[in-house]
Amino acid sequence: MARLSVCLETVFTDLPVRERIGKIAEAGYRDVEFWHPEGTFDGKGVRFDWAKDAAELREACQQHGVAINDFAMHAWDGSIGGSPVKAADRPNYLAQIRKMVDFAQAIGCKHGITLSGTVDPSLSRAQMRGNLEAALAEAVSIAAAARVTLLLEPLNTWVDHPGYYLDSTAEAAQIIRSIRSPHLKLLYDVYHMQIMEGNVIATIERNIDIIGHFHAAGVPGRAELFATELNYPEIVKRIDALGYQGCFGLEYFPRMKDHLQSLKQTRAYLLGD
Repeated sequence: MARLSVCLETVFTDLPVRERIGKIAEAGYRDVEFWHPEGTFDGKGVRFDWAKDAAELREACQQHGVAINDFAMHAWDGSIGGSPVKAADRPNYLAQIRKMVDFAQAIGCKHGITLSGTVDPSLSRAQMRGNLEAALAEAVSIAAAARVTLLLEPLNTWVDHPGYYLDSTAEAAQIIRSIRSPHLKLLYDVYHMQIMEGNVIATIERNIDIIGHFHAAGVPGRAELFATELNYPEIVKRIDALGYQGCFGLEYFPRMKDHLQSLKQTRAYLLGD
C-alpha cells in the first residue's frame, strides 16, 4: 500500500517546522515533505526568516518517528535556483542542485523535486525544451552520484502557476524517457493534472513505470481530498494494484480550521480506517 506523506508547508502554518512535524505524526502519518529549504510557508507567503535547518529537521523527525520523503530543490518560477528552460540560468540551476543534493544527504532524504521554471518569450518551445533536457541531464548526473532521485513535476498553468513551462504529463514523460536514468522520475500531481488534462487513472496506468511520487489535493479549490470531483480512494486503490511502493503526497490547504482533524479525516477517507 502506498504510504501517505504530508507537505508540512500547508498545515499548522502558525507553528515552527519542528512542531508541525510533531502534529503530522500525531495525526498518524510517518512521512513528510516540504518546499525549498530557504524559507517556510506561513499561510500567507514564504517567510525567508524561517529557513529550515538540516540538523533540526533530522532531530525532529527522529523524535517523532517520521521520515522526509522529498522536498523542492528550487522554486517553480526560477526565483530560487533559476529556470532550467533558460540556458543563461543553467549554471545557477546546477549550483542549486549541487547544494540541495548536499542538503538531502544531510537530512537523510533520497528524493528532490525539480521544476522547469517559467517560459522565456524570446525562445521557442523547441529551444526551451532543448535547454530543459540539457540541464536535467547534467542535474541527474549530480543527483545519481549521491544516490538521490530527481522528481520532475508538471504543474497547472490555468489556476496556480501561469507562465510555467511544463504543464503536460505527456511532455514530462517524453523528457524522462529520453534521458533514461533511474534517477529521474515523474512527480504526478493529481490536482494539477486533473485541471490541465483529466483522465487521471489512464494516465497513471500509462506512466506508472516512471512515476516516483504523487501529489494530491481536492479539485476544485486545492483543499481536502474529500467532497471533490475526484474519487481519491479509487485512485489510491488503482495505484496500489499497479504495485506502486512510494509515497502519495498530500499537498492541500485545509478548509477545516482544525488541521489535525483535517489530516485524520483525510487519512480515514483514503485508507478506509
